[in-house]
Amino acid sequence: MDKEQIAIERIRAASEMSFARTGQPISIGYSGGKDSDVILEIAKRSGVPFEVHHNHTTVDAPQTVYHVRDVFRELELNGITCKINRPPMSMWQLIQHKKTPPTRVMRYCCDILKEQYGRGRHMVFGIRWEESAKRTGRGIHEKTHRDPKKRIMLCGDNDDKRRLTEFCTVKDIVGTNPIIDWKLGEVWDYINSENIEQNSLYERFPRVGCIGCPMSDKKRESEFLFFPKYKDAYIQTFGRTIEIRKSLGMTNRFNWQTAEDVFHWWMEDGYDPNQIEFDYELEELQT
Repeated sequence: MDKEQIAIERIRAASEMSFARTGQPISIGYSGGKDSDVILEIAKRSGVPFEVHHNHTTVDAPQTVYHVRDVFRELELNGITCKINRPPMSMWQLIQHKKTPPTRVMRYCCDILKEQYGRGRHMVFGIRWEESAKRTGRGIHEKTHRDPKKRIMLCGDNDDKRRLTEFCTVKDIVGTNPIIDWKLGEVWDYINSENIEQNSLYERFPRVGCIGCPMSDKKRESEFLFFPKYKDAYIQTFGRTIEIRKSLGMTNRFNWQTAEDVFHWWMEDGYDPNQIEFDYELEELQT
């Protein structure tokens, strides 16, 4: 049995579990990237009913927004329910609310902007182990609370501990990852052989995601060159955040004097080459 057929059978099994547990069809988490496009095509071929949901983060590239709209328009014409979930606040509002930029070790943005939908549902994601290995090699881990018992792995994360089917009791979500064992080359081979329309951003970047995401490492520099207005928006937000911190009498451990100081620190471009963890501030950030 080839990998496409295996993935189809995995989706069919997920559909059976979903109806047995919730009485509802599976819900595909669609990001507008290559892996979720493959998942969507496989779901169509599986013959099972499904819905599609996209979490709009407010820092998606314009090309991603347009691609999602185009894909959803076609799906809706074929009678498939699609929904774009809007977050409770924008990235710019969220940074000011948390009073610090998101980082690799404090990824509050994922929880608020991407992980609010799905409670009580059986979700299907385009998580792959190969991508997990790359991220693990960069030393990325989830750490959002001092108490290890209160730390959770976000449903959209890639991690080498991910499984084909997972249960998140905190958010009451069952998740299935049908292409978890696919390699990058297999993903692109499938896309090309089946003529699956792709996000045009792949013509310039190997990854599609939130602009400025700390998980992207040095790729952020080229993103901001291509999307300078997003860089300006981050800097303006950092300036407002400094003023909020001052008004609350918060510590200035990193000696942030200007919005540009925060931006350079956040980009790790030489001002502070060693990323410092945020344990000392976590109690403030819980409010």
